[in-house]
Amino acid sequence: MTATRNPTDWKSDAMQRRIARRYASERRFKAAGLAAVLLSAAFLAFLLITMVGNGVRGFTRTEITLKIDFPASPIMLDPKAITDAALANANLPVVTSQVARQQLGKEGDRLLSPSAWLAVRDAIKANPRILSQSVTISVPASTNLDLAAKGSGTPEFESEYARLKQTGIVHTGINWGFLTASDGTDPTQVGIWGAFKGSLITMLVTLALSFPIGVATALYLEEYAPKAWWTDIIEVSINNLAAVPSIIFGLLGLSIFLNFMHLPRSAALVGGMTLALMTMPVIVIAGRNAIKSVPPSIRDAALGIGASPVQVVFNHVLPLALPGILTGTIIGMARALGETAPLLMIGMRAFIATPPGGITDPATVLPVQIFLWSDEVSKGFVEKTSAAIIVLLVFLLAMNGIAIYLRNKFEKRW
Repeated sequence: MTATRNPTDWKSDAMQRRIARRYASERRFKAAGLAAVLLSAAFLAFLLITMVGNGVRGFTRTEITLKIDFPASPIMLDPKAITDAALANANLPVVTSQVARQQLGKEGDRLLSPSAWLAVRDAIKANPRILSQSVTISVPASTNLDLAAKGSGTPEFESEYARLKQTGIVHTGINWGFLTASDGTDPTQVGIWGAFKGSLITMLVTLALSFPIGVATALYLEEYAPKAWWTDIIEVSINNLAAVPSIIFGLLGLSIFLNFMHLPRSAALVGGMTLALMTMPVIVIAGRNAIKSVPPSIRDAALGIGASPVQVVFNHVLPLALPGILTGTIIGMARALGETAPLLMIGMRAFIATPPGGITDPATVLPVQIFLWSDEVSKGFVEKTSAAIIVLLVFLLAMNGIAIYLRNKFEKRW
């Protein structure tokens, strides 16, 4: 004989206390979750505000207007024979310093950037007729004066900036050279284009190698490979490779691509091949999961109407799995774009003053450029580092946006 169970008395004091404790526990859990989200948002906001606050100043530059009387200067140049060699021997740095001391004071040359004479050289190259004229040229100010103009300089240079500001010969504007120039030793003249182009070429090499090989590997392992001990070893190895520290791939690229194959050091080709080794396991894993998610009924229906196994895979399974494969590709490429350690191992930390023209030319990438600038002594590189980080984030968002667009375009419902 089974004992009868009395119905629960929901209005009893004991039950009401239990319900109250349950609701209190739920409220505490919600509060903890909300606090965690708010704390994460606060840290993210602090990071973005700090980075953007410093980085925006990196896109600007302070310039001083100098009036140069070329006929009265000791520059001996023929306007009809302006060449790089002639400009290099024209003693333009000395002339620029003399003009600065005449117009800005006894120590006026220290208010100019060490590369200020390059603005004079470029003006002559653009219009050789100014050699017979008295013209006004804007040259970059020194790092200390530039920082003073942006509110973070020393009292000495802040007073100098105030004096020049009253005369109207100093101004701060957008530094377009930061987007078109390459690395340098003067923070007022450095640019991000060389590193940006190196990152772009390196990512193209990485994608061209890792995507087709990774997708082909995923298709073979999921659709054609027999269930055997050696396929299990391959699967475990791929899963382990996805978790290997990135610097190990740098050592692998150093030993194989440089020491054994003797490929050019610090080239986008070697960097792309090294990052492809790191990205490929991620694409393989994501590709296999995407292929598994395709319903078996799709395969059965295609086979039932007479399609061959190869047609089933490439005409039905692969198109349906492509959005998931692109998701894995986005994750892998985003990781590769931000990597520094493996590229340092293959020598992509060299000083590159000229943008690469091809995959075998010496190159650097944005993360390495940021790393090198962050280690510079000059305070002028602080804002340049933050500005380069902004460029890297925009590059990453643009690359991910294109990949997400392609994923949504190829996505199919069933």
